[in-house]
Amino acid sequence: MAKDPVCGMIVNEKSGLSSDFGGKKFYFCSPTCQKTFTEPEKELSRMKKRIYVATSGALALAIIRGALYLGVAAGAITVSWVPFPEIPFLSYGLLLFIIVTPVQFIGGWTFYVGAFHAILKKTANMDLLISIGTLTAYIYSTVVLFFPDAIPGDEKFVYFEVSAVIIAFVLLGKYMEEAIKKKSSSAVKKLLDLSPPMARVVRDSSEIEIPSNQIKLDDIMIVKPGEKIPTDGVIISGESSIDEKMITGESLPVGKKPGDQVIGATVNKQGLLQIKASKVGKETALSQIVHVVEQAQSSTAKVQRMADSIAAKFVPSVVSAAVVTFLLWYFVMGDFIAGMLAFVAVMIIACPCALGVATPAALMVGVGKGAESGILIRGAEYLERSQKINTIVFDKTGTITKGEPDVTDIVSLNELTERQILEYGGTVESGSEHPIAQAIVNKVKEMKIPLIAPDEFESLNGLGVRGIVHGKKIYDGNRQMMKQFSIDASLAEQNMERLESEGKTAIMVAIDDKIEGIIAVADSLKETSQMAIMALTDLGIESIMITGDNEKTAKAIAQKVGIEKIIANVLPADKAKEIKKLQDQGKFVAMVGDGINDAPALAQADIGIAIGSGSDIAKETGGIILIRDDLMDVSRAIRLSRATMKKIKQNLFWAFAYNSGGIPIAALGLLNPIFAAAAMALSSISVIANSSLLRRYKITSGEEKLMKNYQSQQQKLERAKL
Repeated sequence: MAKDPVCGMIVNEKSGLSSDFGGKKFYFCSPTCQKTFTEPEKELSRMKKRIYVATSGALALAIIRGALYLGVAAGAITVSWVPFPEIPFLSYGLLLFIIVTPVQFIGGWTFYVGAFHAILKKTANMDLLISIGTLTAYIYSTVVLFFPDAIPGDEKFVYFEVSAVIIAFVLLGKYMEEAIKKKSSSAVKKLLDLSPPMARVVRDSSEIEIPSNQIKLDDIMIVKPGEKIPTDGVIISGESSIDEKMITGESLPVGKKPGDQVIGATVNKQGLLQIKASKVGKETALSQIVHVVEQAQSSTAKVQRMADSIAAKFVPSVVSAAVVTFLLWYFVMGDFIAGMLAFVAVMIIACPCALGVATPAALMVGVGKGAESGILIRGAEYLERSQKINTIVFDKTGTITKGEPDVTDIVSLNELTERQILEYGGTVESGSEHPIAQAIVNKVKEMKIPLIAPDEFESLNGLGVRGIVHGKKIYDGNRQMMKQFSIDASLAEQNMERLESEGKTAIMVAIDDKIEGIIAVADSLKETSQMAIMALTDLGIESIMITGDNEKTAKAIAQKVGIEKIIANVLPADKAKEIKKLQDQGKFVAMVGDGINDAPALAQADIGIAIGSGSDIAKETGGIILIRDDLMDVSRAIRLSRATMKKIKQNLFWAFAYNSGGIPIAALGLLNPIFAAAAMALSSISVIANSSLLRRYKITSGEEKLMKNYQSQQQKLERAKL
């Protein structure tokens, strides 16, 4: 069995009513729901026309009924079912029949089609409830009008307006639902609208303009300053800064040069660029993000599956309750009219429309809200699991740290200045491709120290590098290197131990067989790592760091960010085993990693949270994907998930309470069918409106206080250093 994505009813997958969308098959209870899903704009337009017919008829009936009441009150008119004396050739009932019939069969047509298909499939849906209720009132009134002797009793009244007003209310409610849902689900449309409609490409040595969706792999695109990049690609000519905020959330433009990758839909701020298309169509970062959002918005949580299960049994139960209500009123109380009205009221008030949209409405808004902020939630089950998280395991390299070494310390042991030590050390390192060497060279460039080519250069694997600069023999390396070349390193030992205890890699710089200084390199922390751990602690979540590094380095990094527990010396293949050990201890674990090397651990965790660029979205195994390289998004994703689940539970509670509480009131004859229709429509609208309140949710809620605490801690650390 599957769930209709429009009305939320359980349907038989063998029914034949299905459509493929976003690589997934969806099943429908009726052609109406199918059209609403596949052609939302057209169906909304058709619904508008049906509403005009229904509301016009209902309004006309209200005017006539009002005039009738005024006439009776003035004593000018006496009315039963008999002809209305002030209108020649037409009876009052016949006038109502003429007005209501178009409402009944034009306005209510979609309900009857849906009900017919439900009967064919031996199932029950909301269309069936509405159809039975409105047709009961209409057919009874028609019989009273044309065959009055067929109905027992002396006083007979027509209830055409009950049927018409119910149809008008339900249609109006459904239209408002769809309009609010359309507004709430605008995240995907916003994402799609980011892409430029046209692109300028080079073909046959000439520049032409084509629709962006016609770009082929390896096409050369020309992008001028201020224009959007049509699709993912690699710069082959030109330099510029690219505004990637709409994809990555980064506020500052990113500098780009030939060889750098660019993302489609981002904005070229400065120079003229030639870009070779590397990904087109469904493979682009934007398309993959849209696909993830669409899948998540149409997914089903455990709490919704429970609602679906109840709803599947609910409709037949309601029909039975309505029939029993009528029979009791007619045979026990002897009141056919009261029985019929109670029957109609029960059928209408019990329509589980609100129940059907309770979860999808909140899910759509919550997932859309996350997508706008660079947080992709893959499905409803991850929303549900998030409220149980009590432990988060962070990979160290590339997650808590930048994954790129930086020079952190320059120590002079003799008379040379720090600048001179960096100049000698950097000059020799310029001949190496090692990441540590590149970090030192980058620091030299940052300090605008001129680099010259060494007269001689040699790289010694696992030891360091050496060369000759200005006639001086320069050695950059570790203890083993100094020992191999008989250089006394005892003067540097104390500083070496201090730097290594801080988790840094220390490189000694020797000039002409004498140690002159030390350059320390470390994988630096991301700017938001410490604050992110504080935010999780504030949520009552324990943070653990896992790494393949030695325990000393791991402790140094963990201490800086405020993590107390570490798991060190772990091979990538064994990270999943460590996650399993934590789960065996009864912990509900989320794993945060880069989504590639950490894939087994992400899959093992109760929730995998993958940090990575949009271009790698399809490869991620995480249930939650953070497009931006910002660890604060971990706590934001959890808070958003919890807020969305809270809305879902609120919606389900009120939907169940409404239906459960309304049925006995209607069965007792205390609820006019017209008011039942109005209440039923309003219940669905209220559920959608309650879900829409999520749009006001601040993704950064509570972070101002955290920032103050963080700044206070930083100031204390600075004072302690002094």
